[in-house]
Amino acid sequence: MTTTVPPRVALHDVPTAAELVAAVREFLADEVLGAVAGATRFHTRVAMNALGIVERELAQGGADVLAHRQRLARLGYADDAGLAEAIRSGAEDGRYAEVKAAIAESVAAKLRVANPAYLKETP
Repeated sequence: MTTTVPPRVALHDVPTAAELVAAVREFLADEVLGAVAGATRFHTRVAMNALGIVERELAQGGADVLAHRQRLARLGYADDAGLAEAIRSGAEDGRYAEVKAAIAESVAAKLRVANPAYLKETP
């Protein structure tokens, strides 16, 4: 079953949310970071990292969320809480490899957004 994310219907004019986030992150990197020190420099880096996460999440366009839902559905669960409870109770012990693969892909999808440097993947 192939499911695609529907194309974005533009309500808002350009710049898009992704373009705005990128512009702010680039401003912080190019103009602010070199002009500040100490705690302000640290918080500027935190802000830049947060904006990078938002950029990567927006770039997914919901495809990662849809894929996660499909993984859960293939395992027979509507949400993470249901799967977690089944794992804790031992109900999924017989499908260890399948559950492990689904969880590993979900973790990888999260890392692709949160911090792709933690993965050993080629972008």
